[in-house]
Amino acid sequence: KDDNYSEWYSQVITKAEMIEYYDVSGCYVLRPWSFSIWEAITEWFDTRIKRLGVKNCYFPMFVSAAALEREKTHIADFAPEVAWVTRAGSSEMSEPIAIRPTSETVMYPSFKKWVQSHRDLPLKLNQWCNVVRWEFKHPTPFLRTREFLWQEGHTAFATKEEAEKEVFDILDLYAGVYTNLLAIPVVKGRKSEKEKFAGGDFTTTVEAYVPVNGRGIQGATSHHLGQNFSKMFDISFESDKGKELAWQNSWGLSTRTIGAMVMIHSDDKGLVLPPRVAQIQVIVLAVGITGSTTEENRKKLTDEALKVADSLVEKDVRAESDLRDNYTSGWKFSHWELKGVPIRIEIGPKDLEKGEVMIVIRHNGEKKSIKREGMEKEIIQILENIHTDMYNKVVTSRDAHMTVTKNLDEMKKKLDEKFILLAPFCGIPSCEELIKRDTTREEVTEGGTAQMGAKTLCIPLDQ
Repeated sequence: KDDNYSEWYSQVITKAEMIEYYDVSGCYVLRPWSFSIWEAITEWFDTRIKRLGVKNCYFPMFVSAAALEREKTHIADFAPEVAWVTRAGSSEMSEPIAIRPTSETVMYPSFKKWVQSHRDLPLKLNQWCNVVRWEFKHPTPFLRTREFLWQEGHTAFATKEEAEKEVFDILDLYAGVYTNLLAIPVVKGRKSEKEKFAGGDFTTTVEAYVPVNGRGIQGATSHHLGQNFSKMFDISFESDKGKELAWQNSWGLSTRTIGAMVMIHSDDKGLVLPPRVAQIQVIVLAVGITGSTTEENRKKLTDEALKVADSLVEKDVRAESDLRDNYTSGWKFSHWELKGVPIRIEIGPKDLEKGEVMIVIRHNGEKKSIKREGMEKEIIQILENIHTDMYNKVVTSRDAHMTVTKNLDEMKKKLDEKFILLAPFCGIPSCEELIKRDTTREEVTEGGTAQMGAKTLCIPLDQ
């Protein structure tokens, strides 16, 4: 991981059976092992936005050129990445149709129809869908892909105050996805003028620290759009004051979350899964079976392994037993370590005699025997401890690599030492360009050598 990070990353995601490569560049197959993580995120987040009164819907993935180009500043950000459908079968289409890079311009013509009076507000919609951005940078599964899965929330309010409150409510939920599910600490903040969502008033973000390369990674964004889009699409309502424009937000979280989790937690043995998103939290193995083991003893061990897994499943632990007899125990150890299963339980002849099981914890390699009786309660507690320990390990690493600097030379030195920096600056986009230029250095990436300069991640809300 430390010597050849990009090669390590591709090996982890393929050997842990998360990704299958595909014959269209920048597109990937999400195998069940990774898709189950997305399902856990979906379930957690979807439940909580519904409590805020958000309803799910679905809009088409195709958008007309006229709709897409209505909001000029907004689309300028996406223009090079928009994929166009120009022919159907063998005939050219009279008008090319874009595939959504995001859905503001897809959804807002409908918002105009649905919002007539203040009684139609707030309007809070979300869709779980795919988007296409035809990136030309070197693609990386989960992190930079031409098609990805996400949720996008689009809401409209009668007042600015209500809209702004929601921006931060959603930001708190995004932080929760990282801290409560993925065991990753994040900094909540506001994007600089240069980095904010084009067409919006302001953008808030959650940013995580990646210890291996000392870089930040954007986790999810929640934008206050002001009245920019409601002016463009005439999303207005009648009130006591006459005709007023709605105040709008949009917010999104994508399968990039999975890439962040892989980069931050995994190690040289493979994937390390936080327990709350692991498809299998506990794998149970019968060990110590040799050629001289009697059929009776073999059966005792395998029966016990099945019972242990079943007793955990009854307590809502996602547990399975691996009793394949055409693989050695050593092979199974490596296989489940590589796939990142949080706890491995081993049951051998001696464990059976003593009424114990041996547990091995994936993230730190700790081994210990625990009593078979009452084991379920202890395993549930250990899974909780694993989440906390994984989170604390990243916090410790991040905080050891976070410092305040007010000097550009010191900033360059600290960037090379993989620091994330708190540096005061005026916030003017041209100054941000200067800082980026003055901190640019050569960095080897998957696509070759790149010029990397510092950019702002966010202005932390907690100052």
